Amino acid sequence: MTRHFFIINPAAGQGEAIKLRSEIDAVCSIAGVDYGIYETEAVGDAENFVRAHCEEHAEGQDAEGEILRFYACGGDGTLNEVVNGACGYDFTEVGCIPAGTGNDFIRNFPSRRFDDLVAQVQGESRLCDLIHYEGHVNGENVSRYCVNMFNIGFDSNVVDMTARMKRLPLITGSLAYLASVGAMLIGKKGANLRVEYKDGFVHNGKLLLISVANGCFCGGGIKGLPKAVTDDGVFDVSLVKNVSRRTFVRLFPKYTKGTHLKEKRLQDVIRYTHETALLIAPKRPPMKLCVDGEITKAGKVLFRIQPKAFRFVMPANIT
Repeated sequence: MTRHFFIINPAAGQGEAIKLRSEIDAVCSIAGVDYGIYETEAVGDAENFVRAHCEEHAEGQDAEGEILRFYACGGDGTLNEVVNGACGYDFTEVGCIPAGTGNDFIRNFPSRRFDDLVAQVQGESRLCDLIHYEGHVNGENVSRYCVNMFNIGFDSNVVDMTARMKRLPLITGSLAYLASVGAMLIGKKGANLRVEYKDGFVHNGKLLLISVANGCFCGGGIKGLPKAVTDDGVFDVSLVKNVSRRTFVRLFPKYTKGTHLKEKRLQDVIRYTHETALLIAPKRPPMKLCVDGEITKAGKVLFRIQPKAFRFVMPANIT
């Protein structure tokens, strides 16, 4: 038996997520499933809700064999919270109903209809990797998981500015992102880091950006890490050197489409590898670290792959 919990972030998608409530009621009533709806009230609320239910279920004696399925109804940030609340409990599954502005993790599964609630309820789960990270983040020592991607440098600065621009009237997610890219290009602000790879290679100094990824996409569909696979037991790392504006302008259109690794003239610009562990430290802390689309301030951070760490719901293929 499966119990379905729909966790709605009312702030996601400029208020679009809250409109899901009536459709959830209709679909689940017709399907005859056991379900509940919860609206978050603050950052961290989704994670706390999920963890509390998991702890209560783990202590119970009457629900052996029952599955708790939690659907993150929001963006990648909501999905991140739900996964962090559910991770470690073998009776959990996590789904994602896209209602945010990015929804980049589900882009790794283009054949599935994540916006189809009937398909979601009928779907089955598959094991996916997570990236565990630990270090000093937002003023405290943390040990958490990332579902999709970390961004540092140019990408992170763009995400930060995009979030601020989307608060302006008539500025959509895609327009805000492109405007932020243009603004960041003027300053070409990257990062100054020490990056230690497991094989002994060390980058020490300025770079344009570095991404640590479980999935291919960020920024609402930018395919910056095209070789990333969500269940291959490694994460992908893309380090882009501190290039000139001219080189960046030439690189960016290919970077968005995921074809940049095929360009021979860019092979000296990009270091692209598959890793199981990585250490990043800012030369002048803190660094701006984007975690699944959410901006944090961090010191030294250690990243490790957690293979097949959670069960992700694949919507059924309904014809």
